[in-house]
This record gives sequence, C-alpha cells and structure tokens, in this order.
Amino acid sequence: MTVFAPDSLELNRKLPLWYQISQSLRASILGRSPESPLRLPTEDALAEHYGVSVLTMRQALKELETEGLISRHRRRGTFIEPDVRRGRPVRLLGSVDAIVAQQSGEHTTLLGHGPAPVPTELGEYFPGIGEAMSYRRLRREQPDGEPTNWAENLIHPEIAARIDPGALERMPMTKVLRDEVGVRISRITDTVEARLADPETAKLLEVPLLSPILHYTGVTYDEGGRAVDVVRIHYRGDRFSFSVTVENVTDD
Repeated sequence: MTVFAPDSLELNRKLPLWYQISQSLRASILGRSPESPLRLPTEDALAEHYGVSVLTMRQALKELETEGLISRHRRRGTFIEPDVRRGRPVRLLGSVDAIVAQQSGEHTTLLGHGPAPVPTELGEYFPGIGEAMSYRRLRREQPDGEPTNWAENLIHPEIAARIDPGALERMPMTKVLRDEVGVRISRITDTVEARLADPETAKLLEVPLLSPILHYTGVTYDEGGRAVDVVRIHYRGDRFSFSVTVENVTDD
C-alpha cells in the first residue's frame, strides 16, 4: 500500500525533538494534496526519516493523535484523519515549522497582489522604501465554508520579485519564502491583540461590523536581520482563541 511522504526537517537541538517533528508532520498532513495517501509510514520508517529514536517518534505521533489528526490501529498502521477539526487556536509555539503548521491546511483564495504604500506604522520595517509588494488572501477551512481569516503580507520588493503568486493558494507565505524562494529565516516576531472589525474585515469575514476579531502581526527576518515580510492577519473572534506555549529548554 502506498504511504504518505512527509516533508523533511532540519532539527534544532535547542527545542524538544518530538515537538519539532509533530509540528513538521502536522504541516505536511494539513498541507497535503487531496489525492495523497492517508496511511503514514511505520514508526521505524518515520524515525529513520527524521533521524530520531523510535521513542521520540512515538511521542510526536501521540501528540498528533491527541489533536485528532491521525488514528492508530494495532496491526493495521497509522492513518491521517480525512477531516480536520474546526476552530483551531492561534498558537505561537517557538519555531518556523510551528508557523507553517498553523497556517497550513486552509483553503486560500488570492484576492490580489501588487505594489502598495508602506503604512506609516510599519515604516520601521522597510527603511528607505516607500512601496512594498502586497499580497491579500482569504482563508477557509473548507472550500465552501465560511471565511475564517484574511491576511495581507507586505513583502520586501527584492524578495517579491522571486515569488510565484499562484503558490500562495497552495501553501503559506512562510513556506513559500523558506522553501520556494530560499530565504534563510532567522526569526519571526508576533503580536496579537483584540480589535473590532472594520468595514473591509466585516465584509470579507462575513461578520457584523464592529464584531470582535483577533489581529495578528508577524514580522519575518532573514539571517541578515532585514525584515522581508510583515503580515497582518484578521481572525474571526468567534472561531479562534489565543494560547502561548513556553518550553523549558536547556542546552545539552
């Protein structure tokens, strides 16, 4: 039987290995194509794929099983659940793979892209640049479901010249920057605050004007410390919560 092939992962030894693997595998599962197999490789094969022990792999799979993304059957194997649960929290968990995982598995429509003035409040991230490339997207968890969030990315013009806009309907911007464009991401800073839906947000998310929303701002920096992407995401307040996990990480 054909099995699902997860993405590769470069492990960071300062974060728990099981956590990194669970997030990477989660991103692979949520970002899979509809025709992809539902059966996962064996624990031994996955452990070899990620370069970890079977015990570590088992802990990562247990996390995904608890989340409801996979089911495990004695003698039959491990299978991806075809339906993704709704109402996922906005989670900031400390790695680029976590950001990719958070944004994967959603059905995305590219609303438009083109040059746009850099807003005054974001000018510090684009010094000396009056315009950045804007990419606006609307996301749903199901193709015909209600909108869950809409996002606008402002990308440094030099980086934007290498982006295929069509890729943004298949994968998150962070994954496009890292895997398609080749940006070496050093860090992402996040801010989440409560706001009221303005007319544009209310229309796009199909909620009443002044409804509560979660407003997320993420700034992605390359290894030279330059801001290459500033994204502002507007989440429906009735569909998402916000949580932060802080790991007690020590050097080996």
